[in-house]
Amino acid sequence: MIYSNLGKSNTKVSRICLGTMHFGTKATEEESLRIMDMAIDHGINFFDTADIYGMSESFGLSEEIIGRWFANDPTKRDKVVLATKVYWYDRNASEWPNVGVGISDYKIRKQAEGSLKRLQTDRIDLYQVHHLDRTITPEEFWGSFERLHADGDVIYVGTSNHPGWALAELQMAAAERGGLGLVSEQHMYNLFCRYPELEVLPAAKRFGIGVLAYMPLSGGLLTGNRKPEAGSRTASVSAEYGIDLEGNPVLDQFESLCKEIGEEPRNVAIAWTLAHPAMTSAIVGIRTVEHLEGVIRAAEIELDAEVIDRLNEIFPLANGRELRNNQPTPEAYAW
Repeated sequence: MIYSNLGKSNTKVSRICLGTMHFGTKATEEESLRIMDMAIDHGINFFDTADIYGMSESFGLSEEIIGRWFANDPTKRDKVVLATKVYWYDRNASEWPNVGVGISDYKIRKQAEGSLKRLQTDRIDLYQVHHLDRTITPEEFWGSFERLHADGDVIYVGTSNHPGWALAELQMAAAERGGLGLVSEQHMYNLFCRYPELEVLPAAKRFGIGVLAYMPLSGGLLTGNRKPEAGSRTASVSAEYGIDLEGNPVLDQFESLCKEIGEEPRNVAIAWTLAHPAMTSAIVGIRTVEHLEGVIRAAEIELDAEVIDRLNEIFPLANGRELRNNQPTPEAYAW
């Protein structure tokens, strides 16, 4: 496995990050435990989860499964750079002020306490704000995370689905307070969704923020599977993007190029994502150990300039898509 620094920090993380969104829902707990074991065996030391993962079954279910994996063998905890998130809420909880979406000092403390218990750990290595909250002040934002850091509950702070201006604002505020600031920004980035190149990736690179790409396979559209099962995530993403998989000329060209260079489409797609200089790691949501085995190769591939140019020609920046519902960034292109 190949490693890189987590943004401007001196902590090393694997270029492939294990995404655990499917743990407890699409992947049984038994399979999830096997996936984590295999990830460690292959040198993947970076796991990403969120308090909301597993929501369809139980709020925090993904975190609970990871926590039981740690409890079964406590030596595994120090082999993992563990990332989780805060922003959303348990929709089964009673409605009450301060329970809704967004962040505050009150909510961050409460949610961090819950994540630590579910994960059965004494620390969160990377605590990420799951989405942009336009109403919190930089003073409250950093005051809350600084206290968690001082208490030893959180080591690093990151964001997810934040626009370039927000990264700049938070990083400047952190600098004024004498802090390290953000070390990462998690953002959707793939050959079908290149909008982050407009502002997010340049801003992240400028401010020393490592980008963690989620959905590098565009929800399965770039795996080479043209006939996904009805109701699958790939099928739903295909419908949302308005992309007909069968007989798609763009995918025909892409898969032909992959065959020419002798690499699987999924690995080429991830390798292209990782080739961007702002990128730290690509998060791959895994449902089976077989899926994990297949993507290990992606971190090792170095695409030459000619191949990258050809991929950029096949998948131009906008790719014929309009910004979603005329919304501002990041909602225009990120979930």
